Amino acid sequence: MSEGYEGYAEFGAAAPDRTGQAEAFDAIGARYDDVFPHKEGQVRSGRWLAETLSPGSRVLDVGCGTGLPTARQLSDAGHRVVGVDLSARMLDLARMHVPDGEFHQRDIASLRTEGPDGLGQFDGIACHFTLLMLPRKEIPYALRQLRALLRPGGLLSLSMVEADLDDAAIPFLGHTIRVSGYLRDELRLIVSAAGLEIAGEDSYAYAPASTDVPPEHQLFLNCRRA
Repeated sequence: MSEGYEGYAEFGAAAPDRTGQAEAFDAIGARYDDVFPHKEGQVRSGRWLAETLSPGSRVLDVGCGTGLPTARQLSDAGHRVVGVDLSARMLDLARMHVPDGEFHQRDIASLRTEGPDGLGQFDGIACHFTLLMLPRKEIPYALRQLRALLRPGGLLSLSMVEADLDDAAIPFLGHTIRVSGYLRDELRLIVSAAGLEIAGEDSYAYAPASTDVPPEHQLFLNCRRA
């Protein structure tokens, strides 16, 4: 997975290896939606994106998972949806749930507008809880990549779990994943530094349906490319 990671030279590292993350979500598959059945914050954030964009906009769902709720929400609103995810199993489910969508197995760090695997630019991007899977040193770079994928004035619906963590291993539905997070003031600063204006913000206390996953505090930022 080395192609398309030129930006990671600034970290002095090769392409990140997120095989373990992908394998965990392959194994979890459809159980994810059972464990997280109530996604009011994500639905509201997706509604903002769907309703604020012009009809028929081109929208990227980064870390689309099973396609529920966001990719299908955007597709049902008449937008042209492209979804990317690390997990092949999640993508199979997304294609089933959102038959009009276009889906690719990609790491967020490999996303480009141009080149052989370029996706072009988008009017809007949804990135719900995907940056959690990156070490903190990669998150500012990933946000700049998302900004580059947006057309001028384009919209970004972004969500994170509020937590003071950096690449921490945590148990998750019988598997181990690595996650990062920020407290909200620091998250705002990092998002703004990437050239994204914060137009609105929401937060939710969330208790998953499974006791295997701890409660969390979710942050949602509605952003625009500056």
